[in-house]
Amino acid sequence: MSQVTIDTNEIDIVIAAFHSDLTSFLESWRPIFSRFHLIIIQDPDLKQDLKIPKGFDINIYTKSDIDKLITPSNSAIFSGYSSRYFGYLISKRKYIVSIDDDCVPAKDNNGELVDIVTQHIVNLKTPATPFFFNTLYDPYRNGSDFVRGYPFSLRSGVPCVLSCGLWLNLADYDAPTQALKLESRNLRYVDAVMTVPRKAMMPMSGINIAFDREILGPALLPGLKLAKEGKFRWETMEDVWCGLVVKAVCDHLRLGVKSGVPYVWRNERGSAIDSLKKEWEGVKLMEELVPFFQTVEFSEGCVTAEGCVMEMAAAIEKELGGKHPEVANAAEKMVEWVKLWKEVESRVLG
Repeated sequence: MSQVTIDTNEIDIVIAAFHSDLTSFLESWRPIFSRFHLIIIQDPDLKQDLKIPKGFDINIYTKSDIDKLITPSNSAIFSGYSSRYFGYLISKRKYIVSIDDDCVPAKDNNGELVDIVTQHIVNLKTPATPFFFNTLYDPYRNGSDFVRGYPFSLRSGVPCVLSCGLWLNLADYDAPTQALKLESRNLRYVDAVMTVPRKAMMPMSGINIAFDREILGPALLPGLKLAKEGKFRWETMEDVWCGLVVKAVCDHLRLGVKSGVPYVWRNERGSAIDSLKKEWEGVKLMEELVPFFQTVEFSEGCVTAEGCVMEMAAAIEKELGGKHPEVANAAEKMVEWVKLWKEVESRVLG
């Protein structure tokens, strides 16, 4: 692992809490998380008080806290898997590491606990190489370098602003694949990280990520609710939608995204069959979304994440909104999110 300086005052760990008793979860993470400030967002649908062990630097936010800061019309978006986005919104620090409460530390090939915070920050503080793929993966890791034929003009790389970690045990499958591979488990720890190439989209998961909030924050957004689902969301669509938005923003701003280590161990949750009922509309919609995000264009004057989100929302409304009302709604929510981000930012930091 490359040597970088870890400043604990630069980092918030955001935890989406879906279980009331977090004792076992936090104790498993104590060797890693005890050095950092934690933001815990209690899912508004969780009615019991949280049980938290002592010895952590924690701010806990409940539904009442959300309602105090956000208008009722906007506070409703921070439920279920979207709870984590409230933590992104109110953080005051440069880097955010995001983790859910059904994950515990993984072990590497030497049997050592994986320090996800250190590895994520290493990923973010070393350059990314989105414009020319290095076949030995991340050339900035110890023991690696650029391969033969790699243009010297591109070897300085670009800033990395998003680090997407992986899972052991429960693989990141969609419901159709999971239903066909009920016994499949991901047990192979691959000690590698790579830059996602420019114009290559990716299905991001917010369960184990880190990002540069100062640069990319407004592009990390909740949003897509499928009209045919009634009160339910496509469980994984918000993360996937967010990942498509973020990657398009990074590509335009010439910023990097990495995927690979660090791993977490994810415990099992939910039924593949139940998820399939909620995911199917989203599975079909992805066939149209990906080509749009691969080709969306921004103006030359668009130089910030929030500006990119606003331009992208207009393009989504124009090109996809007429055919898909749920996508048009998502475009409206993107605009609302940027306005909310700026409003909260001015209050929190003002």
